[in-house]
Amino acid sequence: MRVTLIFGGNQGDRKALINEAIKEMSDIGKIELCSSLYETAPWGFESSNSFYNQVVTYTTDLSPESVLDKCQEVEKKLGRVRSGAQFCSRTMDIDILFCDTQIINTPRLTVPHPRMALRNFVLAPLNEIMPDFVHPVTHKTISELFTESPDTLKAEKQLIP
Repeated sequence: MRVTLIFGGNQGDRKALINEAIKEMSDIGKIELCSSLYETAPWGFESSNSFYNQVVTYTTDLSPESVLDKCQEVEKKLGRVRSGAQFCSRTMDIDILFCDTQIINTPRLTVPHPRMALRNFVLAPLNEIMPDFVHPVTHKTISELFTESPDTLKAEKQLIP
């Protein structure tokens, strides 16, 4: 299975934390595609710290639930504290965007990610590495979703070595 993840955070050394999370997640399988790093203002709440985000696809033999377990383990290892607030500052957030073209809707996991088409910080890096991928629910390409996005926040590609 090809699983597509987004890594993000706005606390601490954001770039180093994302690099560490990507490395830790390679336990699930081989990295296939990796977007550039993007910077955006917080989405859904106010903070003086902007977010860095990056999208990575892995090939894995694990189940989607096992991938979710690994995501939560890595988040915790990198200092994520769940406050109960849905939108808040954090050292690391790892979300599953796609598991091939599967549609999953369980109490623990919804794939494709239900709010991805509303967020440029997700769509910009996705559009960079998989613009022609067809979203299995909307039946639109990532490029189409990005063009139609209602999000007014800019996702700025970072030219960081």
